[in-house]
Amino acid sequence: MALMNMQYKKRSGRHDASTFKRLPLTAAIYLAVASTAFAQDAVPAAEPVPPANRAATLDTITVTAQKRSENLQQVPISIQVLGTEKLEQLNVSDFEDYVKFLPSVSYQTFGPGFSQIYMRGVSSGGDGNHSGPLPSVGMYLDEQPVTTIQGPLDIHVYDVARVEVLAGPQGTLYGASSQAGTIRVITNKPDPSGFEAGYSLEANSVSHGGLGHVAEGFVNIPLGEKAAIRLVGWNQHDAGYIDNRPGDRQFPIRVEDPGDPDAVPPIPAVPPSWGGVVSNRNCTSTALLLCTGRAEDNYNDVDTTGARLALKVNLNDNWTISPTVMGQTATANGTFAFDENIGDLALSHAYRERSEDKWVQAALTVEGKIGNFDVTYAFAHLKRDDEVDSDYSDYSFWYDTLYAYGGSIYNDNGDLINPSQYIQGKDGYKKTSHELRISSPQDNRFRFIGGLFWQTQRHDIQQDYIIDGLATDSSVPGWPGTLWLTKQIREDHDEAVFGEFSFDFTDQLIATAGFRSFRVDNTLKGFHGFASYIVDDPDNPTDAFCADPSTPFMNAPCVNIDKSVKEHDTIGKFNVTYKLSDTKLLYATWSEGYRPGGNNRRGSLPPYVSDYLTNYELGWKTTWLDNSLSFNGSLFRQNWEDFQFAILGANGLTEIKNANQAQIDGLEMELNWAATYNLNISGGAAFYDAKLTENFCGFTDDAGNPVTDCPDPEAPDGTRLPVTPKFKGNLTARYTFNLGGFEAYVQGAAVHVGQRTSDLRIAEREILGDMPSYTTADFSAGIAKDNWSLDLFVSNAFDERPVISRFAQCAESVCGAPGVVPEYPNGQIYTVTSPPRTIGLRFSQKF
Repeated sequence: MALMNMQYKKRSGRHDASTFKRLPLTAAIYLAVASTAFAQDAVPAAEPVPPANRAATLDTITVTAQKRSENLQQVPISIQVLGTEKLEQLNVSDFEDYVKFLPSVSYQTFGPGFSQIYMRGVSSGGDGNHSGPLPSVGMYLDEQPVTTIQGPLDIHVYDVARVEVLAGPQGTLYGASSQAGTIRVITNKPDPSGFEAGYSLEANSVSHGGLGHVAEGFVNIPLGEKAAIRLVGWNQHDAGYIDNRPGDRQFPIRVEDPGDPDAVPPIPAVPPSWGGVVSNRNCTSTALLLCTGRAEDNYNDVDTTGARLALKVNLNDNWTISPTVMGQTATANGTFAFDENIGDLALSHAYRERSEDKWVQAALTVEGKIGNFDVTYAFAHLKRDDEVDSDYSDYSFWYDTLYAYGGSIYNDNGDLINPSQYIQGKDGYKKTSHELRISSPQDNRFRFIGGLFWQTQRHDIQQDYIIDGLATDSSVPGWPGTLWLTKQIREDHDEAVFGEFSFDFTDQLIATAGFRSFRVDNTLKGFHGFASYIVDDPDNPTDAFCADPSTPFMNAPCVNIDKSVKEHDTIGKFNVTYKLSDTKLLYATWSEGYRPGGNNRRGSLPPYVSDYLTNYELGWKTTWLDNSLSFNGSLFRQNWEDFQFAILGANGLTEIKNANQAQIDGLEMELNWAATYNLNISGGAAFYDAKLTENFCGFTDDAGNPVTDCPDPEAPDGTRLPVTPKFKGNLTARYTFNLGGFEAYVQGAAVHVGQRTSDLRIAEREILGDMPSYTTADFSAGIAKDNWSLDLFVSNAFDERPVISRFAQCAESVCGAPGVVPEYPNGQIYTVTSPPRTIGLRFSQKF
């Protein structure tokens, strides 16, 4: 389905390729980002906006969702498209900007680059941990998958042709991690036909926060008649809006009590406590007062810088080669959640919080013909490195408050010390993929597309939990001050052969069948744990002690986990399409999607295996009123079998289990209406009923199968799945008109997201609380003339506080414990929200 518009088109002058044949690259780059004073070739004067009584029609949108170029309205799958103009009109620069206009998509986030995406209600929640299951929604950049093990890349959206959102299982053509759907970001390609360049400059202000800016530019340079390069660059500063307010945290004060083991029942011993104060203020430290000086207003600002260089060479009339290199660095300070105990958009943290997400992807696409058959080869290599500093002192404070955790934290002199923890994490991802496919001519009565796919992913995990001054015998050997260390290598490998076959029984009736046979091999090796995990004591074994303490692993003490899981299976798809006319069709689809299994770090837990989603769908694509109105939709039922569920278990270890069965019933609709030549209205809506179909007991049998018969289930049969609302919808209206010789417009957009639950488990859900419904509105207006435009926009105009997710730093029953500490009457729960009201002004020019 498409989100289309009737905006005036920003014209760009084109020049013959030979004019710029010898232009140095440096001059061309300068031209793309130069100031408006740069001398430009003359461009045609703007044509006036036609009168309101002129016939209005919707644009034809071409998509490649089925790995062929096709008219969107002739593709029998549920698909939403945001084209170049729509992305510009909606002021889209990143994932969170466009996802709100996609009714089928829900998400949780912990900051830029750390989002979990869900589609069509296929969500069990999860803690977003680095050792969690693979995502259930695939993200593609052009032909290449960019979904890393922890989550997808946060791609800056500029010079993008369109975003395609394929709802429902896409397992046959897109494979692993496209279980519930696929999002494809399609970039603009180099064009040998002529020179083109443009830039955009934006300044914005965030309510309750600071000032931001965006600078973007592109240049397309022909290299003769058969080749061109396209260079794109961007720099963006997002202002902070979360305040780290000055505050002090008093740790519990306890006097040692030896207890009474002979009492009935026995009275346990209570260790003494450090009993000091940790403050984020600027002050002088004493023995019992630690001041970190971290208090700061608007401290969650983000700086993003990136570039894309693409080359296209037409070797001859049949073969094209297109290499691309794209990279981005996003540096974020602070955190993107607030603590309601402290106040709106505020918290009080004492330790450093920062993240840096750097990635580079090299890709190569070769397209050509062998006879009448189209051949495509796509290669990609992605390298992504994340460094994260996190305040983890909530864990220490609450476990000390409830379980006297701090009584065992001391220095080399035997003195009790501040038990607060902070985390230094480094995650390194490498992902390499190859796909080779061949397709027959599209106009054949019988046609097919088939191919081979190979992918390997490597995740180098390092999580260092530090306590300043920790005793040597309590520190992981070789890591002074490290209470807990995770140093592991995770590798996920999959191979597949796939194909889809279509046959036209008549001009109106078409049937398509597809399959994907896959094989996965996933391994996890390395070290995790405390210093005590290194001692091989048969009389007192831990869950993951070192079998050979004398053999180190990389720079970790030893290997205490070395697991693998292998699987192979085949999934399928069948579709029947009936064309009522050239502008209307109906379709029925049965399709399957899967997500590979993996290994648990905890030695006593078995591996988790692939989970599967089966989709039964009826849909329609229709165009009415002389192509001025489109109405598309689908009605479906999805069965989710043995779905993977990640929770935070003992000692903060993520545990993943094949939890249960679920069913999602849904209805999705979208309407686009060119009411007049000047007025365009578009909207989308989704309704979901997602729930368990068996009890979730929270454990599996010895074979790893979920146990569903228990007296007190953690979530009973019929429990609603988390994160996804029962209703999500959006409405956009845009009106264009003449204004004193300028092309002008006004636009309004509203998004409503219904109430959502925060967790699958009932007890944890009650602690975290539900996520209430919300409605946001965006407004914009602008003028354009010749080759430039000026836009004024207001996002989140009424300054709403959408709740995107809720979380606690440790087990909800501990960090969310109500009534234990007066300062935290409802425990310590964090809320992630969207940016407050943002007002911006943008100037753009193309030539």
